[in-house]
Amino acid sequence: MIWAERAGSLRRGQDLVNDLVFVIATDAATVVLDALEASAQVGRVLHRETDRIDLRLEGVEVAVHCRAPQTASALLLYLTGSRKHLDRLKQVAMERRCLLDDEGLRRVDDGRLLASTEDGIYAALGLPFIPPELRNEGDEVDAARAGRLPTLVSRADIRGDLHMHTHWSDGRDSVDAMVSQALALGYEYMAITDHSPSSAASRNLSLDDGDRQADAIVSARQRYPPIAILHGVEVDILPDGSLDFPDWLLQRFDIVLASLHDRAGHSPATLMRRYEAAMKHPLVSIITHPMNRSGPERPGYDLDVDRLFELAMETGTVLEVDGAPSHLDLDAVLARRAVAAGVTLSIDSDAHRTELLDRHMKLGLLTARRGWVTPSDVLNIRSHAELLAFLARKRAG
Repeated sequence: MIWAERAGSLRRGQDLVNDLVFVIATDAATVVLDALEASAQVGRVLHRETDRIDLRLEGVEVAVHCRAPQTASALLLYLTGSRKHLDRLKQVAMERRCLLDDEGLRRVDDGRLLASTEDGIYAALGLPFIPPELRNEGDEVDAARAGRLPTLVSRADIRGDLHMHTHWSDGRDSVDAMVSQALALGYEYMAITDHSPSSAASRNLSLDDGDRQADAIVSARQRYPPIAILHGVEVDILPDGSLDFPDWLLQRFDIVLASLHDRAGHSPATLMRRYEAAMKHPLVSIITHPMNRSGPERPGYDLDVDRLFELAMETGTVLEVDGAPSHLDLDAVLARRAVAAGVTLSIDSDAHRTELLDRHMKLGLLTARRGWVTPSDVLNIRSHAELLAFLARKRAG
């Protein structure tokens, strides 16, 4: 085996993955497929051909394609999709009197193979490489032809995580544990943002807890000098638009995140009025998971999102792309609309355990990348000094 790569909707970073497809570049397909079939992890072989095997692994169907290294990359392009993306590429190929299939790009007149790698195929079509996360609607091909393809935000751009929970509220781990893991991830800064009293979480910060947690964070700063630890809070927006911590306490926090957690029973207009009041509050820096989306199959609140984006711009408030699988919110479509409106985003983990800090950040980045988000659109790609200056501007009014 020379290399193996995921394909399909998994590689495109879709919220809901409906196909687990992998491509293996190898000159020994039979050996690889025999090994997969004999694996103790395989529950059942559903189908096998000379270069492909369909398996059931722990109740999930998985397709594995083997291809000689010379054309495996072309197959990867083909199996990554989406159908709209491939159809648009084929149209561009036809304009150049070429044919595109799972072995590569060929000339129509003589069948000569022009390119058989992803990079090579895009280049032969006069296009820059299109990241897999953008290969969805076909318009990305037109953007690439026009030189308007964005440079997407990446993991290397992220300097900190501004939304996470510890055992002071409904998180599992201590402040020290979360700080240690954030430091291991190479972050320049992080924010501890536990829940306030009105949250439906299993545990919340009380009025008295704020000062006691502040002492714990001061102590952690002394033990972990390489990383800046912001003392933050995720407050709930109450029905009248006020916040469930008083201003005298909120002023003591370095960063304030505000959220709606109501599942039902409020009209879109009522929810928007609550958001407007919170976003106009000078101490509120970020609105977390704005649609309160509870998983990919549920769209969340029915809101006038254009008005939401206007408010974010008017008030200098950041909107979040939350990487927790229970939210993934803003979703890719709304993230793209938000940045088109000029909104600043924050990509955060909303992690409640140390091992989720990295995993959820990666999911948030996938969502943001599918939403055409660039580094310049994101708050937490900025340096610690730039972050503090941004937060201070709104507080100054």
